[in-house]
Amino acid sequence: MQMHEITYGQAMPVEGYGPGFFRVAGEVIEGPMLATGKRAVSWGGIEDTEALLALAEDIDVLFLGTGSEMDFAPKGLQSALEAAGIGVEAMSSPAACRTYNITLSEGRRVALAVLPV
Repeated sequence: MQMHEITYGQAMPVEGYGPGFFRVAGEVIEGPMLATGKRAVSWGGIEDTEALLALAEDIDVLFLGTGSEMDFAPKGLQSALEAAGIGVEAMSSPAACRTYNITLSEGRRVALAVLPV
């Protein structure tokens, strides 16, 4: 098997997470987080649909981390995002962080909205 180092260019992957926090580019973000390849910020959580819809021109897929356990995206949130042209993939937050990092390294137009574990 041949191993390849993952490179992100200018993009900012999730470096780590723990109880109640995420770390991106050396910065710790407490609570829910919203990340794109260019920035990571605190997010208002599942009810903060407006922040997610604002990404419609910049992303194709949103990875929604639902905390320590996998859960479905609320139907209203999923419908609003899909109407704006954003695909939604809901999964546990650890899985969402890993999937986001991999697709980000591929140069894809993705975002991550995660609830803490």
